[in-house]
Amino acid sequence: MTREELAARIDHTILKPDATDSDVFKVIDEALKYRFRSVCVNSSFVQIVADKLDGTGILTCSVVGFPLGACATEAKAFETRKAVEDGADEIDMVMHIGRFKSGFYSYVVSDIKAVVEAAQGRTVKVIIETAYLTDDEKLKAVELIAKAGAHFVKTSTGFGPSGATVHDVRLLARKAREFGLKVKAAGGIRDAETALEMISAGADVIGASRSVHIIETLTEER
Repeated sequence: MTREELAARIDHTILKPDATDSDVFKVIDEALKYRFRSVCVNSSFVQIVADKLDGTGILTCSVVGFPLGACATEAKAFETRKAVEDGADEIDMVMHIGRFKSGFYSYVVSDIKAVVEAAQGRTVKVIIETAYLTDDEKLKAVELIAKAGAHFVKTSTGFGPSGATVHDVRLLARKAREFGLKVKAAGGIRDAETALEMISAGADVIGASRSVHIIETLTEER
């Protein structure tokens, strides 16, 4: 895989709570330089990112209900509508993990579906925070995501106990393909070797804050 091909699969991410406007502008500049797939930010920064990326072909991605996923469905839907209004091309929402683990599957489907509808046809990725789930629960989550009409299952927020693993990506990818879903691996991906392992395991997209290092590592190794 070339540097350009790998960059085109990376959602260049800045979600830390102390991120400043200057930090966000730096990430935008990096995305333009390396031609990353998207810039992924908290929803308050969407308009800044969308304005700067307008016409570049690089997507603007907003997280919703981040990082816990435990806010009300109406709040997630409102945040999604606002992000779309501000220019978001994609939405990365967090599943309500507690309700899911309680077995309230209809609630989880409705929660996701509300975001899908608010996204008005834009790509929706659902973060399931794999570190909190058993393998059976991960597979069940994929089924619910498909039922709700979302487009991706995403491994992690990067704020949980651990991030993406090759095992989880491979497990999710096999199940996701049954429903025509894609997989985003995120959390703890810090170098080219790890990114390529995730892609080999079935990840369609990589989420990373150390995207520049990933690309530079690939350049050095190839």
